[in-house]
Amino acid sequence: MRAILARTNQSPRRRKIVRRRLSVPRLLLLTVVVGVGWVGYRHVQATMTKPQAVLVLGGEAERERYAAKFALKHPNLPIWISSGAPREYSEWVFSEAGVDLQRLKLDYRAVDTLTNFTTLVDDLKTQGVTKVYLVTSDYHMRRSRMIGEIILGSRGIDFQAVAIPSQEPEEDVAKVLRDGGRAVLWVMTGYTGYGESPSVTPPAVTPTPTR
Repeated sequence: MRAILARTNQSPRRRKIVRRRLSVPRLLLLTVVVGVGWVGYRHVQATMTKPQAVLVLGGEAERERYAAKFALKHPNLPIWISSGAPREYSEWVFSEAGVDLQRLKLDYRAVDTLTNFTTLVDDLKTQGVTKVYLVTSDYHMRRSRMIGEIILGSRGIDFQAVAIPSQEPEEDVAKVLRDGGRAVLWVMTGYTGYGESPSVTPPAVTPTPTR
């Protein structure tokens, strides 16, 4: 009886504190449930959505050769190659593989891995692309995934990674984090850290390895 009276006589402030303490576990549980639900939703959405294009990151001739074979397995998808091998070589590789050259979209504006994404992401968005196959070497994929999550994700574009086997060791984490930071900078300001102004796209250059 005394316990009941004691609870009844608690001040409003005391009762408010008690209710707040009791609500914390529920709040944490709700947060976890919502977080898990969102991750699950994104996973299901990504699984159900089929890529509408292939994005190949230039830097090694092997990537074009692999992409040509990959293109044959996905005959209805356009193939975007960012600063890959010279045009004559790329067209020869795809032609030899039996791929219609009308599907090729060769772009040479990128000067490194970050600009592989920044120079094409708005073009993909304009074309209505919401998911791509992201093709690059396996050692290069960790950094590419990091940048892709940020740059492609900023335009609502998802991707499915396609790693090309190699004998190269995986890239250093420091390089991954560096370019991840540059990707965030680009989303926030339009700068890539390459030295351009936000409104200027890096000039077309002769393709160089994007390591």
